Amino acid sequence: MADTSENNKRIAKNTIMLYFRMMLMMVVALYTSRVVLSTLGVEDYGTYNVVGGFVTIFSFLNGAMSGGTLRFLTFSLGKGDEDELNKTFSTCFLTHASIAALILILAESIGLWFVLTKLTIPEGRMTAAMWVYQCSIISSMLMVMTVPFSTVIIAHEKMSAFAYLSILEAFMKLGIVYLLLLGDVDRMMLYAILSLIVSMIMRAISIIYCFRKFPETHYINIWNKPLFKKIISFSGWNLWGNISVVLMTQGVNIVLNIFFGPAVNAARGLAVHVQGAVQQFSQNFQTALNPQITKQYAANNLDQMHMLVFRSAKFTFLLLLCLSLPILFETPLMLSLWLKETPDYTVAFVRLMVCITMIDAVANSLVTAANATGDIKKYQMIVGGILLLIVPVSYIALKISANPILVYVVHICIAICAFAARLYLVRPMISMPTSKYVKNVFVPILTVGACSLICTLGINSLLPDTTIGSIVNIAQSVIISLIISFSLGLTSNEKAFVLSKLKVLKGKL
Repeated sequence: MADTSENNKRIAKNTIMLYFRMMLMMVVALYTSRVVLSTLGVEDYGTYNVVGGFVTIFSFLNGAMSGGTLRFLTFSLGKGDEDELNKTFSTCFLTHASIAALILILAESIGLWFVLTKLTIPEGRMTAAMWVYQCSIISSMLMVMTVPFSTVIIAHEKMSAFAYLSILEAFMKLGIVYLLLLGDVDRMMLYAILSLIVSMIMRAISIIYCFRKFPETHYINIWNKPLFKKIISFSGWNLWGNISVVLMTQGVNIVLNIFFGPAVNAARGLAVHVQGAVQQFSQNFQTALNPQITKQYAANNLDQMHMLVFRSAKFTFLLLLCLSLPILFETPLMLSLWLKETPDYTVAFVRLMVCITMIDAVANSLVTAANATGDIKKYQMIVGGILLLIVPVSYIALKISANPILVYVVHICIAICAFAARLYLVRPMISMPTSKYVKNVFVPILTVGACSLICTLGINSLLPDTTIGSIVNIAQSVIISLIISFSLGLTSNEKAFVLSKLKVLKGKL
């Protein structure tokens, strides 16, 4: 009981730190994207998103390895084996360096050919697009090579350091916007170069911090073949799932570019910014909780692990609901306050992406649970296969009817199918009864979601169609979702825990 209480306190503390980070980063991200869109223009902004984002397709190898790195480092921490932890880090670092080299080869060959011959780039902007592309390659390589360091910070649950580093990055991005407004050069090129410089500085700071705080990050020149085989075996099957994730993000972006050009890419880019802000609400809580899920599995505390999986899914939904309801109801107002110019389809894209984010966020605790077991072959084959359908089905849908909204409708349908598959596959992997998941997750989130939506719709119908009415609607939707979440979504123990933390916070204020 003492360990459980200590873990709960750690999770609560880490969550608070991450939410403080999130609030600042969200404000900065929304402000900078507004200024960048205004400064670059719709076409350059869309070009930057599709060309810069294209490089991430080649980082699917990194995505696969990142999951393996987090799983094995966290597992070693859970076992308390310092020698194994040091060997694991060194093996992971060497693997990530190799992946960075492979990304360089792929991006400068196949990737360069595709950008030059297949993407729709406005006339006269190819040189600037190439600067964006090359800066994105270097930035991606740096990100890949430093994944083991950022993973160590998360595995040790040092979320305060994680938060401070992110806050520093946010302020540096504000500096980019300031210089972008002053620069008397090609602004798309300048934005790409300044973004690369910020990335280089942040990666260097992260490495220095880890060297000073975590002894296992001191690289040892040792080749641990058995450990390498375990990590590659895990990551090999994780690779399939990460290919699907990359394709359903950047693949969809490319399909939209081919059918509709950079203007629609600009709308998608703005919707992705909103999605990123919404995701932070779930990712912060889950980042604080995920290491504990893996550590509890490593210690064979399955009941405690199940409880963490349930709470992660439920609390994630409740947090997102409070944010998502006002966005869904008042998207036009929010976009008009945020942007000087709103590209076509942005309102619809934002609403649909928020729905997709809520589905995926609730499923993320199942993903963490599957990764904790290390036995993900069947899981990744089936779930990854389902997610890979998004791009071809979207392409077919656009061939039938050239409406970009269809891409998101397809995505929502396939995301629901993938969620069902995850639950079906993960349940036996961690000996989790389906009835317990339904009782602890589905029942409360469906009850809270339905009641909140009905109440918000009812009050919204009585409000005037004015700016004041929209502001009141935003406020009432948040208040209603909070009240219903607390009343119907939490157990008695969870209510007592929340009230105790609020009393502590009130006392500090």
